[in-house]
Amino acid sequence: MKRQIFSPEHDAFRETVCTFLAKEVLPHYEQWEKDGITDRAAWLAAGRQGLLGLAVPEEYGGGGNPDFRYSAVLAEEFTRAGAPGLAVGLHNDVIGPYLTSLATDEQKRRWLPGFCSGEIITAIAMTEPGAGSDLQGIRATATDDGDHWVLNGSKTFISNGILADLVVVVAKTTPEGGAKGLSLLVVERGMGGFERGRNLDKIGQKSQDTAELFFNDVRVPKENLLGELNGAFLHLMTNLAQERLNIAVTGIVAAEHLLEITKNYVKEREAFGRKLAKLQHVRFEIAEMATECAVTRSFVDRCIVEHSEGGLDTVHASMAKWWATELQKRVTDRCLQLHGGYGYMTEYPVARAYTDGRIQTIYGGTTEIMKEIIGRSLLA
Repeated sequence: MKRQIFSPEHDAFRETVCTFLAKEVLPHYEQWEKDGITDRAAWLAAGRQGLLGLAVPEEYGGGGNPDFRYSAVLAEEFTRAGAPGLAVGLHNDVIGPYLTSLATDEQKRRWLPGFCSGEIITAIAMTEPGAGSDLQGIRATATDDGDHWVLNGSKTFISNGILADLVVVVAKTTPEGGAKGLSLLVVERGMGGFERGRNLDKIGQKSQDTAELFFNDVRVPKENLLGELNGAFLHLMTNLAQERLNIAVTGIVAAEHLLEITKNYVKEREAFGRKLAKLQHVRFEIAEMATECAVTRSFVDRCIVEHSEGGLDTVHASMAKWWATELQKRVTDRCLQLHGGYGYMTEYPVARAYTDGRIQTIYGGTTEIMKEIIGRSLLA
């Protein structure tokens, strides 16, 4: 079915993204995978190309366009290219909304120009060694000390953790407040007591630096409080819908892309003197995956439009996230199986997609958490 959610302006932007990937990302990607980190020069190039800060007001150097369909285009083309390491989606669609909606005018002047140029790379530090999706389990604390907060604690699995110049940290500012005693503090590169641990060795997305972060009596100026004091829980819940939709977009496009690769493969590959595509079992596998992708695409595209118009709620974003990522996992596994032994070789796109994509059902809220959110809303 022909997609009808994009305009000629979106199509032109897609060409820009593809050109950027071909010139600034793909020639270097294998080296980034070996290094376990992307080159900061690629972030600067993304900034020059206008790919960072799409929704940031023009006065701060951004694109000034909150239309989420541009973010969807960006996510789709990075996924088709097999290049999740340059985490512009995290930067634009997860952290960007916190800065544009919660930052004071002074904070915006300090941070947003660099955010859009690629000079300031961002991260959000929520997960701890003993606390993932459960915000009440967060143990990092920030103690009031006059004109500063004194931050102590540790975070783990932080995407962009090594490269980040600006980290939005979730910490307890009112210990007895539970989830409602949390605040967002912005920690900047070079602050005393802020240390980075090892660049974690993951099974996939090797070039996307993921780190442990440590905060030992870090003195965070009061002017680096982001949003309301003790308001982090509400702030996080408000922005999670976009994060989850972004993950859903990458999930469905990954499934579609692998399906196309596999269709071409089975048309050429022979077994027992016949093309794999001539075997009924293979045709049934392809038919099932194509149908599942088509149905999922329709729902995700509807969510993209709803979100672009300001109408997507948390429940439907959660539906899109868990369904599209679980579909991605199933399709990737089935496509690898159809490739046989070649699917296990890293030189084939399906092999890297298998390891790169496995995190999709985990970050941004696990599938189980998504079902809990949906179930609670239906049975409240």
